[in-house]
Amino acid sequence: MQLYDIITRDLQVNGPISFHDYMDTCLYYPELGYYTSPGPQIGPEGDFYTSCSLGSVFGVMLAEQLKEMWQLTGEKEFTIVEYGAGNGFLCHDILDRLSNYPALYEKLNYCIIEKSAAMRAREKAHLDGKVSWLNSIDEVKGFTGCVLSNELVDNLAMHKVVTGDQLMETFVEYDNGCIRETLRPAGEALVDYFRELRVQLPKGYTTEVNLEATEWMKEIATAMGTGFILTIDYGYTSAELYNTERSGGTMRCYNMHKMNGNPYINIGKQDITAHVNFTALYHWGLKHGLKGSGFTDQANFLADLGIDKYMRQNETNPAELRKNLQIRNRLLGDMGSKFKVLVQEKNVRCGNLSGLRHLAA
Repeated sequence: MQLYDIITRDLQVNGPISFHDYMDTCLYYPELGYYTSPGPQIGPEGDFYTSCSLGSVFGVMLAEQLKEMWQLTGEKEFTIVEYGAGNGFLCHDILDRLSNYPALYEKLNYCIIEKSAAMRAREKAHLDGKVSWLNSIDEVKGFTGCVLSNELVDNLAMHKVVTGDQLMETFVEYDNGCIRETLRPAGEALVDYFRELRVQLPKGYTTEVNLEATEWMKEIATAMGTGFILTIDYGYTSAELYNTERSGGTMRCYNMHKMNGNPYINIGKQDITAHVNFTALYHWGLKHGLKGSGFTDQANFLADLGIDKYMRQNETNPAELRKNLQIRNRLLGDMGSKFKVLVQEKNVRCGNLSGLRHLAA
């Protein structure tokens, strides 16, 4: 049975569901969801590129930042918790680089939290015994280290809302042979979200609310003893996100490297995503004891970590030079401005990070 048939049958039997539940089903339904099915999602044969799919340099730069985080937390046992590791390429590149630092590598634990069985299988196929898989961050509660995510938050199931005389939430129903949207009054949690952020939207404004991300912040803050949270994704601050240019929302779908705005086609075969509200991550982090270390874009972050110097050292011939130039232009160009980096910390006395050097200049 196709995922479309399962969804439409359930809608006919049980009635409308929130867009949040619909998106969660499309992406994570066992074996048939976009991220739980066996087909490739990332790279030339998939539907989109990530920074780590362009080569190892992205992982090398993150490894250098992680080494510094280890030093700032006392050079003790250090646990990296990566959420949603995809194909495991980033983990592989980070570990490969950190293996050059024996004192750190000996004290290093690398844990992956991955709810997709299909993704876990891909990761395990080429990652060694240094890596373990967790079902929950509570399994390492009290750890010292870093929580790392790269393009995770944008794929957490979100709620869609529309402002009218009151805040309305988008639900999904099946009517006259097709899936369509309908509106219902939003629950208190959604109303409180905007109240907490002190955001007032004009009438007729459509946007997305990622309540899972706020719970994720609480989960991390509660489990972490000492360390950093490094979140890389595309998105904006509240001031940038909730302006007239984005009055129709930021939800997008990706299929075979083409973007569309219709989440009701290619069900289970296309990515559904929305821009991250980094102000919300920062706000809910503060509420649960996380201090903000800094916020920047990927281009500045990688430049501060020395990507140019590293790539020049690895240009041994004209072909390598051309390849590195293409990768650099992607990482520091369009992707560099689109992707943002938020670093938060807990119980770190001196958190001046090299990747945020330009913020202190």
